[in-house]
Amino acid sequence: MPEIGVIQMRCSQDPSENLENAIALIRDAAAQGAQIICLPELFKTVYFCQEENHKYFQYAEPIPGPTTERLSALAKELQVVIVASLFERRAAGLYHNTAAVIDADGTLLGIYRKMHIPDDPLFYEKFYFTPGDLGFRAWQTKYARVGVLVCWDQWYPEAARLTALRGAEVLFYPTAIGWHPSEKAEFGERQHSSWETVQRGHAIANGCYVAVPNRVGHEDPAGGDGLDFWGRSFIADPAGQILAKAGDEKPGVVIASIDSKALDLQRTHWPFLRDRRIEAYGELTKRFID
Repeated sequence: MPEIGVIQMRCSQDPSENLENAIALIRDAAAQGAQIICLPELFKTVYFCQEENHKYFQYAEPIPGPTTERLSALAKELQVVIVASLFERRAAGLYHNTAAVIDADGTLLGIYRKMHIPDDPLFYEKFYFTPGDLGFRAWQTKYARVGVLVCWDQWYPEAARLTALRGAEVLFYPTAIGWHPSEKAEFGERQHSSWETVQRGHAIANGCYVAVPNRVGHEDPAGGDGLDFWGRSFIADPAGQILAKAGDEKPGVVIASIDSKALDLQRTHWPFLRDRRIEAYGELTKRFID
């Protein structure tokens, strides 16, 4: 049974420091037996989307590029699959929030560009990122077939379903989500519960594993109240049960086994894919039905 690992990180203002920290945590995960390892969203930088500021475009890089080359060498050395979320510079004036999937032999299998781009207080991502144009994807790695969605994508059942229909056994959701400090006391646990519950629901509805690495710690690059990233990275099985979970204060590694037999058992006992009425779903392509 393959082991999957998700990395919970505290990110600083220094991209080089963040990359070295990520590499150390990947090595830690591999030493604990993880064979497929996923980093949190935009792990190389602070979560700069808390403000609209052109200076942050300097953080973007091409894919393939220096970071994927470094991680490819690491993947080959450790014989692990690495999923890495990066700020992609596709062309001048064209940027994406992109996840790279690197196989255990160091091959860059492909990329997923985040499809759903939020625009909320302190989550001003539409200023930086063009919505993805590659659709929903899955890749056969050395150890399992995986799909990747990014943060805001995690709220959309359509994204999870279409990725699962590509054969994904594991849905990875690299994430950067936290509380507004002023809202934490009143709404914090409700917000976290909604986030965790909807993703566990994707695991159940699609009969696949869900693995979610998040940031942890306080970040305020804009010099305001900032965000308290809540951590609580987790891995859930095809029945939506949490197999392993991190806390809300410290960086670290979360590891769990995945079992294709358990996935098959779940899907045959709860045959949602069999019973889908695909001929009746055409209106899902409409924005709203009046």
